[in-house]
Amino acid sequence: MIDKKGLVEKSREAMDMSYSPYSHFTVGAALLCDDGTVYQGGNIENSSYGAANCAERTAIFKAISEGKRHFKAIAICGGEQKDDTDFCPPCGICRQVMREFCKPDFKILLSANHGKDIKEYTLEEILPESFGPDNLK
Repeated sequence: MIDKKGLVEKSREAMDMSYSPYSHFTVGAALLCDDGTVYQGGNIENSSYGAANCAERTAIFKAISEGKRHFKAIAICGGEQKDDTDFCPPCGICRQVMREFCKPDFKILLSANHGKDIKEYTLEEILPESFGPDNLK
């Protein structure tokens, strides 16, 4: 059982970790590992733009770098100036990174209206007919 509201709140906290001086669009993510550990990440911008990193990948890469390999869910929220009134779905690159490290039934929680509204998807739903590690075996 996933504590959806708790994970969403952790993603909202992670918006404070955002480094977004150019777009002022802050994103927070909270990744739930199978063992209950939660890794938070904020988006990190760069003046060269291409060197930026999304909140989702920040959280996933933090977990991977700490030896974690099994994940249950991720909560994502974002908005301009930390105003998370709308849903903030993951970009295509983040979806592909999730595909590398997560199973098709991995849960993706999107929140809006300051955590009051939550949409839930599986990775398979938001990235159908995907290409991943199993395609190379």
